[in-house]
Amino acid sequence: MTTAPSSSLLARRLRRRPLQPLKPATSSAFSLRALVAAMAVGVPALQAQAADPAGQSLKEVTVSAGADASTEGTGAYTTRATSTATRLDLSIKDTPQSISVVTRSQMDDFALQNVNEVLDNATGIQVERIETDRTYYSARGFDISNFQVDGLGLPFTNGGQEGDMDTALFDRVEVLRGANGLMSSTGNPSATINFVRKRPTTDFQASAGLSLGSWNNRRLDADIAGPLNAAGTLRGRLVLADQDKNSYLDRYSLHKQVLSAVLEADLAPSTRLSAGLSYQKNQPRGSMWGALPLYNTDGSATQYPVSTSTAANWSNWNTSDARSFIELAHQLDSGWQVKGVLSQRLLRSEGDLFYAYGTPDASTGLGLYSYPSYYRSREKQTLVDVYASGPFDLAGRRHELVLGASTARSDTQQLSWYSADIGTALPSLSHWTGNYTQPSFDAYSNSASFVIRRQSVYGTARWNLSDRLKLFTGGNVTQVDSSGQNYGVQHQYAKTKALPYLGGTYALDTQHNLYASYAGIFNPQTEVGANLQPLPPIEGRNLEVGAKGEWFERRLNASASVFRTQQNNTAEATATYVGSTLVYRTVDATSTGFELDVAGRLTPAWELSGGFTHMRIRNDSTGADARTYVPRQTLRLSTVYKLDRLPGLKLGANLRWQSQISRDQGVTDTQGREIVTRQAAYALVGLMARYDFDAHWSATFNIDNLTDRKYINSLYWAQGFYGAPRNAKLSVQWRF
Repeated sequence: MTTAPSSSLLARRLRRRPLQPLKPATSSAFSLRALVAAMAVGVPALQAQAADPAGQSLKEVTVSAGADASTEGTGAYTTRATSTATRLDLSIKDTPQSISVVTRSQMDDFALQNVNEVLDNATGIQVERIETDRTYYSARGFDISNFQVDGLGLPFTNGGQEGDMDTALFDRVEVLRGANGLMSSTGNPSATINFVRKRPTTDFQASAGLSLGSWNNRRLDADIAGPLNAAGTLRGRLVLADQDKNSYLDRYSLHKQVLSAVLEADLAPSTRLSAGLSYQKNQPRGSMWGALPLYNTDGSATQYPVSTSTAANWSNWNTSDARSFIELAHQLDSGWQVKGVLSQRLLRSEGDLFYAYGTPDASTGLGLYSYPSYYRSREKQTLVDVYASGPFDLAGRRHELVLGASTARSDTQQLSWYSADIGTALPSLSHWTGNYTQPSFDAYSNSASFVIRRQSVYGTARWNLSDRLKLFTGGNVTQVDSSGQNYGVQHQYAKTKALPYLGGTYALDTQHNLYASYAGIFNPQTEVGANLQPLPPIEGRNLEVGAKGEWFERRLNASASVFRTQQNNTAEATATYVGSTLVYRTVDATSTGFELDVAGRLTPAWELSGGFTHMRIRNDSTGADARTYVPRQTLRLSTVYKLDRLPGLKLGANLRWQSQISRDQGVTDTQGREIVTRQAAYALVGLMARYDFDAHWSATFNIDNLTDRKYINSLYWAQGFYGAPRNAKLSVQWRF
């Protein structure tokens, strides 16, 4: 007899683990106001040290941070500078951590229109598509919990990205692999994904695009930027996108609308005020909650058409994401800069969901049962970050320093309602059309309501020990606290943690560096152990050493690194209940491996981006392989070439390959044998061609999954669904 999963289990599947918080110890309490005051005193003193020895001030410098790093309109597959790791504007070569960049040109060439498509092409990143409208991500074997925009963000509350996240708003996406405790403090030692906004331009520019693709995929884009007054001291940018598409999956469709508006004003030659807002609304239909069963009762693997979906006709999971920010930056004559940012994000989610549970019979396909639910969520995030950065002199050499403080608050409200018809037998998925009467969601409910607060002070120094040797030292002290309840479990935790940062680079010559770095991170948890007390926070650390090179005036970057990443105290369900509460145990795991990465211009006509990752992941207690659903080897490669004999024509290809993965399902078949689901190694190939008819008009044609490979998207969960088959897209663009 099959029983329905408990409401608490389904609630966990819906929301995953929220960020697990903490309450600061009063003995370690610090004041953001006090730190800002200290900066106000300290920065002028350092500014005086940085003055010209003869007592003359340095020449006036206007605020232009980030301009050198912009990739828009360059055709480049790399960036010339990044600050994601340290808040210092450094080249990739001079940054002592692994960084990859997906540029605006690469996104346009291969029609990478959402975050999943972008990260599919990033070195070392695994995109875990578990459902149609929810995704998890991993790097170096561990979950990625930090997405940022312009260097600011809070960890995922529910463990992953809910809904589509469009890329029309961004100039580039920077991927910092390893722990990022200096700038993020809370999270996992996997990677930080930083989305860098498009900004207003000093010259007028405008573009519009139309895309048509497989499964009735239709998209319109518009982007206009430039000065708003004669002096050019006020500039603006407006980005719009509207996409409506069906899917290879039965009954699934998505309509999304995207808006971004940014203003910049030069209040003085050295002072810039920026403000902006963005909004994305996703309206999917036929949304999957959970996915397909992967095995039958006899242990054999299920086999379905690629289009198979468990969604009901009425299923939906609408989401919206509204962001706003205001930023003030002031450049001092000494080279110091002070910047303050206030950012707010409002996430809303609402859906009528349908989950199918059970194990089908291999001969009849019967054995699945219904679990409908209504879900609503509202999350408001507010962040404030203030920092100062610049040079100072000590012992006859010039060094660089960053001092900053941030405070953040996240308020989350969630509600789930369930119907009385849970456990209704379903037909075989071979005959499933989604025809299921939508029930009334009024049988019983469960909810979550909690607040997470985080305060940090951070600092890093780049010590110029010699012309060749640079040492990075720094740290972050963070307080996190939470209060409230999360689906019947108290969401209360308190922690203060100091995280060190240490790195160094050694220049072999002007083009090649050796580097090493050590960084830590932590992630508070609300899961409880057998004593019904919260588990200790996840502790993560990353050690890596490697070599980097840059050529052609930073237009080509390459790196090779060896890493060791450790994550301790990760909560793992035990399938044991104390009363009605599921209890967890902690697991320690370590991944070791190496990565190769290259991106940029090989010749004036040839751009390349690629990376290879090889690793192993071990359970520290048993020595056995851990997280076997994560591929041990991945290869990413994208390249384009402009033909000299046919001016205006660009041809390209991309490749995504991963080694085999597996999942021990934790159950046995009718013969008592352990059931293991496996996905063999596979490669996905894409092609592109672009032709510029003149300076204003161009057309791009893309084909994805050229060989029509059938594969399971992810084994992150016990269920899964198939990836997209061969598909094509044609885009026409006009530029002013």
